[in-house]
Amino acid sequence: MDDRRTNPLIEQRFRKLEELRELGINPFPNDFRPSHTAAEILAEHGSKDAETLESLEGEFAVAGRVMAYRSFGKAAFVKLQDRSGQIQVFVRRDAVGRDTYGWFRKVDVGDFLGVVGRLMRTRTGELTVEARHVRLLCKSLRPLPEKWHGLTDKETRYRQRYVDLIMNPAVRETFLRRSRLIQLVREFLISRGFVEMETPMMQPIPGGAAARPFVTHHNALDMTLYLRVAPELYLKRLVVGGFERVFEINRNFRNEGLSNQHNPEFTMVEFYQAYATYEDLMELTEELFVHVAEVLVGGTKIVYQGEEIDLTPPWERLTVREAVMRHGGLTEAHVDDPEALRAHAASLGLDVEGEPHGKVLAEVFEAVAEPHLVQPTFITEYPVEVSPLSRRNERDPRYVDRFELYIARREIANAFSELNDPVDQMERFRQQAAQLEAGDEEAHRVDEDFIRALEYGMPPTAGEGIGIDRMVMLFTDSPSIRDVILFPHMRPES
Repeated sequence: MDDRRTNPLIEQRFRKLEELRELGINPFPNDFRPSHTAAEILAEHGSKDAETLESLEGEFAVAGRVMAYRSFGKAAFVKLQDRSGQIQVFVRRDAVGRDTYGWFRKVDVGDFLGVVGRLMRTRTGELTVEARHVRLLCKSLRPLPEKWHGLTDKETRYRQRYVDLIMNPAVRETFLRRSRLIQLVREFLISRGFVEMETPMMQPIPGGAAARPFVTHHNALDMTLYLRVAPELYLKRLVVGGFERVFEINRNFRNEGLSNQHNPEFTMVEFYQAYATYEDLMELTEELFVHVAEVLVGGTKIVYQGEEIDLTPPWERLTVREAVMRHGGLTEAHVDDPEALRAHAASLGLDVEGEPHGKVLAEVFEAVAEPHLVQPTFITEYPVEVSPLSRRNERDPRYVDRFELYIARREIANAFSELNDPVDQMERFRQQAAQLEAGDEEAHRVDEDFIRALEYGMPPTAGEGIGIDRMVMLFTDSPSIRDVILFPHMRPES
């Protein structure tokens, strides 16, 4: 990490730092206040001609990072970049004085400057701030990547996201869009009567999803705690307590592998609505995605990784069985025959030895159907064996009232009509506990306090979780989840 001695460019900047201090210049002051951003100046004055600009009264104070520096002896042009964009600054020795211009010539690309001056147009017509006063606001001690090639190595970009954001405007735009998307989701739910709540991130019993948790220890209480894999069981407690429409935009943690779709910590929005079914949430989900699309991209058609996706409702709805039959080439009899389906799963290379029929069906679905689900599709009626918190389907109790939303070949959302029968829920917890005892680290634990809450009575309710990161991937055309998480987890630097 300490490469100062081996990198002459860094060593040179440290020398400049000392030279500035010897001149009595503070390299890290905090008393300059900009009056305008670059975008504000360009929006208000970008169309004005040189004569009009000269007649403007008052001066403009701007501040930002130097992204380009062109010196012409007694004058120089610099590009300053602030949170809104870039603006050009013209600095003349005669205008700012010899002393100021003396230290100004030591400025490097990457330094922060504060500039006060009038507006002008250059011979090429570019709107420019002509400096009357210049302040060094922060000395950059490491050089930025070379201008024309920028920061291109993906691993370096993810590890040093701060440099990635400096050098790549498209990356900044991705995270601005992410912020806007989360705001839209929050506003959408609040406008429909949902209340935002916060639930524990450290839990004595991990629950709400089939996932391996992270484990920690609380010293004062001398107890094992788990980082939450989902907020589900706590949000349902709130429904029991009378919050009939509740949501949380939350960070979840799952001690699992890394991929272009998976990060150990990720963001979800999870919401619950009393007196609703999973079918009601399908309509709500369509409305939400259409609203986000219309605001962010101006319509319901988007392009993701070269494929056009049409978000116009209604979206297709298929049961798990129907999807397996359509995309796996299987008959209804074949799907419903446990031995035949198990043999087919084995032919696909799936290890399903000893697994119940419902779990085999779910794994075959993932193998044969998921790769074909490009357009928005609700997959419904999951087997009860893979849905320990879902309400059974009253027509066929082998399945539950649940859907998963697939777009661009990946799951985006998961929802179901909630199980509010405490007797049935306890039996499913016990079945999960047996699987945990047998070595399944993703199985649910028995949560007796949650059972106690259900015994007080939870109204009929539907709940849903939507993966914010995957949603952002979709609306920013990003191929990897690491492209939409500011600081993704990576192996230690060698």
